[in-house]
Amino acid sequence: MRAGEHEASTPMGEGGGQQGCGPLIAPSSEKMRPLRQQVFERVRASGHIPRVQLAKDLGVSPASVTTTTSELIEMGLIEEVPASRVSENGRGRPAVSLRVRGDAHCVVGMKLSDREHTAVLVDFSGAMLAGDAVARDPGPATVDALLDAVELLLDKVCAKAGVTRRDLSAVGIGVPGFVDHAEGMVHWSSTLSARSVPLAAAVESRIGLPTFIDNDANLVALAELWFGAGRSLADFAVVTIEHGVGMGFVMNHRLYRGAQRLGLELGHTKVQLDGALCRCGQRGCLEAYVADYALAREAVTALNLNHRQIPSVPVLLESLFQQARAGNGVARSIFRRAGRYLALGLANVVNIFDPALIILSGERMKYDYLYAADTLAEMQDLVINTGRPSPPIEIHAWGDLLWAHGAAALALQVVTERILGTGLRDLAAE
Repeated sequence: MRAGEHEASTPMGEGGGQQGCGPLIAPSSEKMRPLRQQVFERVRASGHIPRVQLAKDLGVSPASVTTTTSELIEMGLIEEVPASRVSENGRGRPAVSLRVRGDAHCVVGMKLSDREHTAVLVDFSGAMLAGDAVARDPGPATVDALLDAVELLLDKVCAKAGVTRRDLSAVGIGVPGFVDHAEGMVHWSSTLSARSVPLAAAVESRIGLPTFIDNDANLVALAELWFGAGRSLADFAVVTIEHGVGMGFVMNHRLYRGAQRLGLELGHTKVQLDGALCRCGQRGCLEAYVADYALAREAVTALNLNHRQIPSVPVLLESLFQQARAGNGVARSIFRRAGRYLALGLANVVNIFDPALIILSGERMKYDYLYAADTLAEMQDLVINTGRPSPPIEIHAWGDLLWAHGAAALALQVVTERILGTGLRDLAAE
């Protein structure tokens, strides 16, 4: 859909199965990657695929596909399954397709947030086997408290899926804030009371499993790349609006993180000199006008509430939204102002990156005043006029399991690359 239009999105499926999961990469983009990895990931992305179609999709000889798929079958990563025929009277050998062996590996993906932690357990084909959540007290937590929550959630989702920790190959975790994926370091997060925390190593030491972390907005983009609207797109942007404002950007079918792996902090781009105070400590950040705490701050002031009347942020925002829908002019003006700042931020994304698609995601997207037609029309006015249409905008309000799916995709990605690069060595020993 084009900016200014709205369409209800279908919630993300459970992944895997007939539809497959993972990016659908054009053959011309894959030439630098090992053929074995190309073949495996094409099988997983397709769900089920015959060898002849696999050779056609990848632009390689049938003999190469036969040799490579035989290796993957011997490694226990893919398997043959009966393929449906157009006619049941076909002669010769029974038609077969290839699919990923879901039971080859299992991973867990987690989203650690300010108010609730969520997790999904998926098999090697990407199919979700279980999901769960644990509530948490608001505000920053100590490292030990966060590790306790991770361990509790891990055990809950494993129990629900009927597996043990020993059955898992890796854990992926998404955290809000400034996260260095390669170093496993959280430099700052609203979920932690300490700074510069080597969170991946701390979790790995506690649970005894390979652990990989990333910024949570990056993992929403990864979820869209693996399971959602971005599977067939080389370049797209995801903007998340919840307790903060985040952004993930996919370039040539891969996450772009920046030179120091801390880029794409759209929420901390400046939209007003000496403006509103952001929770990062600086002023004038986009987040300070759009995130839930910014809307709550405006509501307290505009609605003239005293400290005894202030409810929790979720309750306050729901009340504000209901008042806006009922025609309260002050409530509407709060959303309108936030929407204008969002339009400014989105226009900057278009002008800098020129993405094929922008996806707005997160809990706050249920407040449709943020992306009303006049708001998105204002974005169009701020985009450079090239004579070409602006990228379409889609609104996906799917909840925290989406974020956990992105963390699971991160774990699947790393496990796959390690297996196909080193064989079937024990990942925990590397």
